[in-house]
Amino acid sequence: MKFDNETSVVLVSFLTSFFAVFLAAGIVIGVPSIASEFAMNNVVQNWIITIALLVVAVFTLPAGQLSGKFGVKKSLIIGVVIFIVGSIGACLAFSSESFLFFRVIQGIGGAFSNVSAMAMVVQAINPKNRGKALGLTVTGVYLAGSLSPVICGFLVYNFGWRSMFYFTIPFFLVCIALMIWKIPGDWKTYENDKIDSIGYLIYGIGILLFIYGFTSLMNFMGQVCVLIGFILLVVFGYYETRTVSPAFNMRLFKNMKFTSSNIAALCSYLAVAALTTILNYHFQYVRGWNAQMSGLILIITPIIMAFMAPNSGKLSDRIHPQKLAAIGMTIATFALFILIFLDANTPIYLIVLAMVLQGIGMGLFTSPNTNAIMSSVPPKETPNASAAQSAMRTIGQTMSLGLLTLVFAWIMGTLPLETKYAGMIVQSSQIVCIICTVICIIAILASLVGVKSTDEFNIEQAG
Repeated sequence: MKFDNETSVVLVSFLTSFFAVFLAAGIVIGVPSIASEFAMNNVVQNWIITIALLVVAVFTLPAGQLSGKFGVKKSLIIGVVIFIVGSIGACLAFSSESFLFFRVIQGIGGAFSNVSAMAMVVQAINPKNRGKALGLTVTGVYLAGSLSPVICGFLVYNFGWRSMFYFTIPFFLVCIALMIWKIPGDWKTYENDKIDSIGYLIYGIGILLFIYGFTSLMNFMGQVCVLIGFILLVVFGYYETRTVSPAFNMRLFKNMKFTSSNIAALCSYLAVAALTTILNYHFQYVRGWNAQMSGLILIITPIIMAFMAPNSGKLSDRIHPQKLAAIGMTIATFALFILIFLDANTPIYLIVLAMVLQGIGMGLFTSPNTNAIMSSVPPKETPNASAAQSAMRTIGQTMSLGLLTLVFAWIMGTLPLETKYAGMIVQSSQIVCIICTVICIIAILASLVGVKSTDEFNIEQAG
């Protein structure tokens, strides 16, 4: 295979996506060990995953404009460096507070990496191959998800949770080297635009208050945070339509295909992101398996998604992507419905069936939906489109885990997650799955709305 510029871009995007998600997915396996070392209750324990996703959500839109102004390759290098610093710091953490602080640093690096990697693929790859390239990038995400439970389970069981973080660092260094020496030039689409500092501030505070409050809806302060956060996000939307150089071009939402695909993405991640955590808690706390054994079975869903993603990506170059997305979400809904009845007596084969359906459904949904988002905007707006789809993913994931935290706190209070409380863990998990099934149905409807829209995809890009 000729190692040309396009190949280098796809390889770097694949590797950065792979190892960022590898750690994000793998840390689920290590959460019980981390929580035990730092004596965390169930609420703080759930924040191990949630806090990094929350930070990614806060920094994603700024990352979109900044990467477009200063160059997506440069932003990707900076994002990877910040992520490495956060990983090293997490390994050196001496308390729950210091560990969560470095998870924040990882989140900042992850925001810039996510947006820049996707934007670089769209800018560098020939439009007729874009679906395939995006499919390969998404494959990196799912392949990481499939391998991380096994590898991280092995690492945590034999070498401790810190080994997960150390394991990723050499690969990130390889990515930096490839970007410096194999990818010439850079891509700047907002070079002459001013930085929208006021917009960043309004959005950052708004999304922070909204999601934090969402995880604490049972108390008055949480409800106040949600209300203030929502108001600030509305103000942000209005302000962005009035400023000359917006942090995010809100006019993109006039395109119904762009809007419906983003809503579908938000709902899909909100519905399914918590499932890995639920199943991991089920295996380790309800059934009493160790991290290594849990990791071996959690490989099922992501490995199917890794197989499906590139094929559905190529298929979306020929078939309406939102039709494929709607079919995928329908299959994923059946998976969630099965898990509503998950308890200590659920046969393993039924759990495996649900995981297989989830893998097929999300594998068929994600690449086409991403292609729909990225292909519905003009070339100049690809960093914004990338930021939007990344924001929908991270906000959805964060709210999904926030929902998990909320329900578990409602059922268990501040009790630690332990085997002796298996009954409450089961009850909490079932409630979360009921809510997520309803959200999955909303994602299906959003995709169908996009199919019926008269707005066209950007045909000029594909010509």
